[in-house]
Amino acid sequence: CIRRSATPRLADHSLLPSFGRRHDHTRKPRTPTPISIMPSQSGDWKSLKKDIVELVREKNCAPILVRLAWHACGTYDRSTGDGGSNGATMRFSAEAGDGANNGLGIARGLLDPIKANHPWVSYADLWTFAGAVAIEATGGPVIPWQSGRTDAASEKECPPQGRLPAADKGSPENTARHVRYVFNRMGFNDEEMVALIGGGHSLGRCRTDRSGYEGPWTPAPFNFDNDYFTLLTDKKWKVREWDGPLQYEDEETGKLMMLPSDLVMLTDPGFGPHTRAFAQDRDLFFSAFSAAFAKLLSLGCENLQDIAL
Repeated sequence: CIRRSATPRLADHSLLPSFGRRHDHTRKPRTPTPISIMPSQSGDWKSLKKDIVELVREKNCAPILVRLAWHACGTYDRSTGDGGSNGATMRFSAEAGDGANNGLGIARGLLDPIKANHPWVSYADLWTFAGAVAIEATGGPVIPWQSGRTDAASEKECPPQGRLPAADKGSPENTARHVRYVFNRMGFNDEEMVALIGGGHSLGRCRTDRSGYEGPWTPAPFNFDNDYFTLLTDKKWKVREWDGPLQYEDEETGKLMMLPSDLVMLTDPGFGPHTRAFAQDRDLFFSAFSAAFAKLLSLGCENLQDIAL
């Protein structure tokens, strides 16, 4: 999901679902029981995938794994060539301490035992692979994924903070312009933007202690589907009356929410046609999301290689 810009010390609400505690990068996450008994052999991607699937099913953690993968990649700037999925630089405080990454220490902690059982995989490959597997494990499309990312040696390789998109820029026009600026910086077009935002908001929910916003986008936040688009287009949305930032709730139940950036996915003349098309055709959405998410997971990388699964 997309971050709130008005309060920079809160967790910036990025494309992906809210899951976790505020400023958790200073806390040591609870370590889950290791899934494998013996370390796997180098290149055993089938075993690694199996462990990730079991983790997702045991911990219901698909939303936060997808969010970790997105945040590890969404810092890419094609004009400077820095940021992106190579490096796993969120291991360092310079990036982990960015308000946009609040809660993601939990995701990294969940994957640490898997890393211990598969020591041959880099953190950068593990985080992005886990995001791809989590999409598939929750009913989404298979995400084409390649290996070969390496881990940065120090925080000197961390990208600048503040590169993730905001949920509200004061008006629909400014919000749409901001979303395009951020995604164009990474090399995405309008269709890819809509697919990535809708896919990210298919999973998880917003939490006030992280982003300032509150509530789920769909009634089934652990299922990956195109309900985000059908709900956005079919339901009527009104401004929520509360003490928090501007967000919307469905008029019928008041139990679902949309951010200002979600509403522009429907009202903007460039985004709207893709939103309506994805609402009408799940297969079209799955195809577009699979390609766009695979592209996201490869930003900033060279010479990646196919794997055997």
